[in-house]
Amino acid sequence: MSEFNHRLRSKAARLRNLEHKLYNAPPRGYSVIELAKLCGVNRRTIYRDLETLSEAGVPIWQHNRRYGLNRDAYLATIRLNLNEAIALFFAARLLSHHSDEHNPHIVSALDQLAAGLPDQTIASHIARLADIVRARPPNPHYIHTLELLTRAWADRRMVRIRYRAPNRPPTEREIAPYFLEVTRTTPGVYVIGYDRLRNDMRTFKVERIESAELIDEQFSIPAGFDPYERLARSWEVMNEAEVAIHLRFSPTAAPRVRENRWHHSQQLIDNADGGCDLYLTVAGIREILGWVLSWGPEVEVLAPEELRIEVISNAHRILAQYGEIR
Repeated sequence: MSEFNHRLRSKAARLRNLEHKLYNAPPRGYSVIELAKLCGVNRRTIYRDLETLSEAGVPIWQHNRRYGLNRDAYLATIRLNLNEAIALFFAARLLSHHSDEHNPHIVSALDQLAAGLPDQTIASHIARLADIVRARPPNPHYIHTLELLTRAWADRRMVRIRYRAPNRPPTEREIAPYFLEVTRTTPGVYVIGYDRLRNDMRTFKVERIESAELIDEQFSIPAGFDPYERLARSWEVMNEAEVAIHLRFSPTAAPRVRENRWHHSQQLIDNADGGCDLYLTVAGIREILGWVLSWGPEVEVLAPEELRIEVISNAHRILAQYGEIR
């Protein structure tokens, strides 16, 4: 590599580093002295780089000789090779499946991704996904709530919500959003965090929040909170007592069961008749019940007894609903 190219790459890396520092600056921003120390350069270099970023369209704000980024106007820049673009296409496809309504942020993200990809085949398909989401019915209340929770999560601010759980009266709560999570099977976004009403960690479905407002109060996420560890034992998002699940699948269903890894805890044992036994350890039975029922007569619950009883109860209700076969 020539010395000129090396200097260009070095400057580009320095500018990216400064851009990231500004984006993650505290609400009052950074001074030039602080930025110089954080980036390991002198103050004159910081001044030049701030000017370069501004000329490139990076929305830098300045107040009382302190600097930061306007996050609402900021657009990140990424470079992808063909295989990385395909990986993002798969993610975008899942995103379009997950969004059952018009989410303008999903549409905008897909539009920009399509516009930034050089490969026209992949770009055209991502643009088509944006059109699919764009055509879905809007839900302004849901979008507003999600935007507010996103800001609260990013800025570590408390939120006051009115929450209505299924078949229960609404409750007023003040929560600290620690993490936002999407479910794998059905469309749904959840916020996980500390709930003052219960003085404990709770999980709330965003679609069930009737109203939300930011509180002028900061919070800190406990050092021991690891959302990925917390969710590792969940089937979806619930964090209940662990339960050992034992399912027996018929020879008809077994090939489909073997095709996927349904949970990180699973153990699969083949049976002589061509069927298989699936062992799982998950947080409670509420979330996995629907998945078990989706297999109909092709699965038998062997453990735990509470899950077996739930499946039997559902079978009786279905039979009562449709009556005897004639």
